[in-house]
Amino acid sequence: MMNPDDIDPLRSQPKRLDLQPLSVKELHDYIASLHDEITRAENMIRQKESHKNGIEALFGAPKR
Repeated sequence: MMNPDDIDPLRSQPKRLDLQPLSVKELHDYIASLHDEITRAENMIRQKESHKNGIEALFGAPKR
């Protein structure tokens, strides 16, 4: 069985923000927003892993 993660197209990395013109407060705010985004991504990983584990428990793990 093929893993859907293996066939998803690769996404390009987001463009990096030019940090030079930002103030110290803006940099702190930017860091806070990145932490929020990391938390959001980690939560999505947990959801997907939970879903995958549920599917595997029901149908069995794919053979590799």
